[in-house]
Amino acid sequence: ATTTLPGLRRLWRGGGSGAAVCFQLGRALLAVRGAEAAIFLQGLLTNDVTRLVEGDGASPPAAGPPRALYAHALNVQGRCLYDVILYRLHENPEEEPHILLECDGGVLEAIQKHLKLYKIRRKVNITPCLDLSLWAVVPGEQAGDIAGSLTKSADQALILTPDPRTEVMGWRLITKKGANLSEIIPGSQIGNIQDYHRHRYKQGIPEGVKDLPPGVALPLESNLAYMNGISFTKGCYIGQELTARTHHMGVIRKRLLPVHFSAPLPKDSIPEGAEILTESGKSAGKFRAGGGELGIALLRLANINEPLCLNIAGDKVKLAANIPGWWPKTASK
Repeated sequence: ATTTLPGLRRLWRGGGSGAAVCFQLGRALLAVRGAEAAIFLQGLLTNDVTRLVEGDGASPPAAGPPRALYAHALNVQGRCLYDVILYRLHENPEEEPHILLECDGGVLEAIQKHLKLYKIRRKVNITPCLDLSLWAVVPGEQAGDIAGSLTKSADQALILTPDPRTEVMGWRLITKKGANLSEIIPGSQIGNIQDYHRHRYKQGIPEGVKDLPPGVALPLESNLAYMNGISFTKGCYIGQELTARTHHMGVIRKRLLPVHFSAPLPKDSIPEGAEILTESGKSAGKFRAGGGELGIALLRLANINEPLCLNIAGDKVKLAANIPGWWPKTASK
């Protein structure tokens, strides 16, 4: 079992207080293993998967390759199909690659089909891991030295690593089904999954098919580069051309942003991709997903400081967008 200790000691200063809160995620895990696992994934994903296996020369040699990597699988037109997090289970570059792939629970079959379509004759085995549980761990402010207490129970934690997307998302934890979380992270509480989604929406972090509709969402508009999910130097992968062109032209006019509504949203009555309008009735973007008074929307950056509203069954609900604090400082220019 491995815990990335330096990352864990850097305590995250987010909202909430007290101990860490663990959220069991309804996302699925697939094991991708075999001599050609990394090369195979390299041609399908936006990020540089070889870093996961060999390291990148950037991290100190003692640190070794990263433990987790965020990426999107795109279609030929360069639109997002699946958002994934890869986890490295093998310990050193000499071992046969053993990678866990985390994806939206609803697309487990579709992603297996997608991978098998491109597998051809590669030495790769792809199997769902139904015996594992995936958790998000969001620490409170007084979480103390979680790393110190972790090492004692590391045998129950297959993976515990900082979320590769951004520090504000805490950590990802993978355990065997039925593992005792209070032994792995003493003093932790089990949280309600709605609170996890609220935290994500507040930070503007998309996850899963609702936030990133397959065949619709564009990776750069979805802040993939801000979330460490793309390599612009790795060479070919499916959907790369359009993505590289957009990046080199340097103009991204719309982005996914956290939005705050003036009143809680009615449950399930908002049509997918509902139009968000400016005061003068011009389209400013599209609503993606949300709950309560929080949500995530694809908005034109030119309109984000204006009063905006969402039209729900004839009622206009006001909303305000904001630029998340974790974005690179140059981002809002």
